[in-house]
Amino acid sequence: MTTYKGINGFAVQSVATDPSPLDEGQVWYNNATYAFKLAAIQAAAWASGGNLNTARSTGGSTGTQTASLLAGGYTGAPTAVTELYNGTSWTNSGNMGTARYGARSLGTQTAAIAAGGLPAPAPGSNASESFNGSTWTSTPSLNLGRYYVSSAGTQTAGLIFGGASPATSAMESWNGSTWATSPASLNTARHSANNGCVGTQTATLIFGGTPPVTAATESYNGTSWTTVNSMNTARQTLAGAGIQTSALAMGGNIAPLTGATELYNGTSWVTSTPMSTARGNLSGSGANNTAGLVAGGETPSVSNLTEEFTGASVATKTITTS
Repeated sequence: MTTYKGINGFAVQSVATDPSPLDEGQVWYNNATYAFKLAAIQAAAWASGGNLNTARSTGGSTGTQTASLLAGGYTGAPTAVTELYNGTSWTNSGNMGTARYGARSLGTQTAAIAAGGLPAPAPGSNASESFNGSTWTSTPSLNLGRYYVSSAGTQTAGLIFGGASPATSAMESWNGSTWATSPASLNTARHSANNGCVGTQTATLIFGGTPPVTAATESYNGTSWTTVNSMNTARQTLAGAGIQTSALAMGGNIAPLTGATELYNGTSWVTSTPMSTARGNLSGSGANNTAGLVAGGETPSVSNLTEEFTGASVATKTITTS
């Protein structure tokens, strides 16, 4: 009879507690629960989160899956409503000073900046505001008014790049006091009602957008933008989450709307489990490509839905005879 030891060269260990960290394929006997157990891959999945209080699209979001900020957006008209997510539910916070959509937020749930947006005379708003976790305060304006912008960074070291004014490749940096036009610019001018964008002021990623609808991805190192491997699916109006070396691209519009999800590892994009609800003009946040959050958007009606993404991981499973 074939034995585990014969196949793998070692015997099943008997332990009082499950081992940590786990190695895929690891088998052990837990003598406290009288069960054989296995470390197996748990597939990536989307799960429903708490609904937004105000359904909207093209809002500016930032933060993590359990501490996210969503500000402004379009409800049928521009809104200044701000909501905070704690991993379970959304709570209303102080409104922005300027109702707008197509703006971008950057930073954290308790220390953020929002800039750009509509409505405003062409080419778009140059308004900038800072958030301290409860209230918004006006800050010095962008040099170039624009909407459907992309962003990265923190409340004291941020970037705004791309956007519609019309489609631009221009970038501005924020030092906590002023916006300064950067000598660096995107290789591909683009905008979208939420490009995918993630990262810090010196390690940034942008993906997707229009015109035309693209899968192009660019990486910024603090000095210049470099074209890197494209997404598998070209799209606009998508959401992004994560960092430059661990990013998520979620949803968007490829005519029709899509729930397509892709993961970036710093080199290439891999297709993952799609969202439950296809939508565009949605808002995204998250710390990396294993923990993302999307909220709102258009399905095609304006939505209040929230979904949470959990990436594939090694998990403990009990071995049974069934």
